[in-house]
Amino acid sequence: MNPGEDVDSRDALLAERERTAALIESLSARLAAVVEATSDAAADDEHDPEGSTLAVERGHLVAQLERSRVRLDEIGAALDRVGSGSYGRCETCGAPIGAERLEVLPAARQCVRCAARSPARRW
Repeated sequence: MNPGEDVDSRDALLAERERTAALIESLSARLAAVVEATSDAAADDEHDPEGSTLAVERGHLVAQLERSRVRLDEIGAALDRVGSGSYGRCETCGAPIGAERLEVLPAARQCVRCAARSPARRW
């Protein structure tokens, strides 16, 4: 990867980090509202005809928050790889990670071939 591509990659990762941090902030606020609603002794969401219960919503938000925090960590690791010059190389086989894959998953650690063979899904 040449220096110009490193700058472009870094900018894309920084933008992705900013979007992910904003999402975490939004999800955290929504979760706080749900937790507050569940603390209301008069809240009877088990019989709410409008849809899912507060407990289900809380579970979804907790899962989304966890995934977003993991993504933020992955973006940080990708920024470290940009700094060390290893960004864009598969951590498994050393081959270049395709530009299309990096465009869709800027924090990708593996090429498509290695990611498909990997038992645990990795970026």
